[in-house]
Amino acid sequence: MTPGVIYRLGWWTTASFTRVLLRIKIYGIENIPKTGSFMMASNHIGALDPPIVGTWTRRTVWFLAKEELFSNPIGGFIMRGLPSLPLKRGVFDREAVDVAEKKLAIGDALVIFPEGTRSKTKEFLKPKRGIGMLALRYGGPIIPCYIHGSNRLMDCFLGRAKMSVTYGKPIEPSEYMDLPPGKESFEKIAQMAMERIGELRDAFKSLSN
Repeated sequence: MTPGVIYRLGWWTTASFTRVLLRIKIYGIENIPKTGSFMMASNHIGALDPPIVGTWTRRTVWFLAKEELFSNPIGGFIMRGLPSLPLKRGVFDREAVDVAEKKLAIGDALVIFPEGTRSKTKEFLKPKRGIGMLALRYGGPIIPCYIHGSNRLMDCFLGRAKMSVTYGKPIEPSEYMDLPPGKESFEKIAQMAMERIGELRDAFKSLSN
């Protein structure tokens, strides 16, 4: 099985599973650039968030994944067959940042979960400033994304909960590129991304009521 086969199989499985069994709804797909690089900032509540968010962009997108997933033979084989980049957690991983920046420079797309890990409550976690640092180095659009229901797969299957992915209008470079490099600016950009995700959450709640 080649990496291309792994990716196509994963895409087809995720799309079929979420559409047919979980009845996922997709909103704002028109906000995804058809060409060119972008970063996507999404909330994180379930283990399947990366393939769910990535599948419905309808483009190949890269993810930063914890380094441990690449460490065993089977898991490593699968991860290397997917558009994923290993990331050391708990430290500043300059190599991962440099590789991510190079992907963006050649027109690829990158998904980042600013919270850094899954939130187990209804509230967002404080975002990490890494997305802000990468944004200032990259200087392109950031697409906010809100995923709902991926932490309640059985309830979605039984119809007791709804699953959806909402892609918002991009945060344009003009909104942040005048900020000077530094921790305060990185944190400000990260918080801006989470606020936009929060706006998508509020809009989804309004539609659901």
